[in-house]
Amino acid sequence: MSLNLRADCESCFALCCVAPAFSVSADFAINKPSGQACPNLQPDFRCGIHTSLRQQGFRGCTVYDCFGAGQEVSQVTFGGQDWRQAPQTARQMFEVFPIVRDLHELLWYLSEALTLPAVHPLHGELSRALGATERLTRQGPDSLMELDVAAHRRDVNDLLLAASELVRAEVRHKKNYRGDDLIGADLKGADLRGVSLRGAFLIGADLRDADLRMADVTGADLRGADLSGADLTDSIFLIQSQLDAAKGDSGTSVPPSLTHPAHWLAQD
Repeated sequence: MSLNLRADCESCFALCCVAPAFSVSADFAINKPSGQACPNLQPDFRCGIHTSLRQQGFRGCTVYDCFGAGQEVSQVTFGGQDWRQAPQTARQMFEVFPIVRDLHELLWYLSEALTLPAVHPLHGELSRALGATERLTRQGPDSLMELDVAAHRRDVNDLLLAASELVRAEVRHKKNYRGDDLIGADLKGADLRGVSLRGAFLIGADLRDADLRMADVTGADLRGADLSGADLTDSIFLIQSQLDAAKGDSGTSVPPSLTHPAHWLAQD
């Protein structure tokens, strides 16, 4: 995966600590409106409680992934202008950030699709979509704010869905749980090979020892799901933040491009 699709916090003006809003919940200890800096943000753009976010009620911060949009907006879109030193850029920068973040997420999925051997028939379309999406990220702030990201996402998602179907074609009698409510579901040891879990709600689900090879988990909500011993070796479109939001252990098999979250290892 290209390095520009991974967060480089050293090159970002802490946009994820300012632009998004969040409310008191299991993921956040306080309310914060959009465009207001988190009170834990320090003058050097570092988090004052970074090493104890989970313990202090900010679990949501530990599972957030900007896919490299933070440094893109900070250093490219706004040419390295610090919103604190150049406050006239602040409002627009905070509005552009989630747009570029959405585009970078699409770039991640498209890049991932291009690595899947079964998707070779779609390589031309995927490459064109990748190029078009990358060009969109290079636009100026005004053009980005006028962009219909939802429409572009729909077009790309149609292509990603076609890619998913090609990969999962070899699995017969696969089920479709797309968008289903599986909150707290008992799926321990379940054979979920090749199933579609796109957009499924798996919050708190028991997926211990489940077989999720070739399962499409695009956008699946895995917060608090127990993946201990589960096999996600070649799950389709699995991202690091999904693992970060779940529970697991050293026996959980994940794709080589992803890592076991630190809090999993602490539980072993």
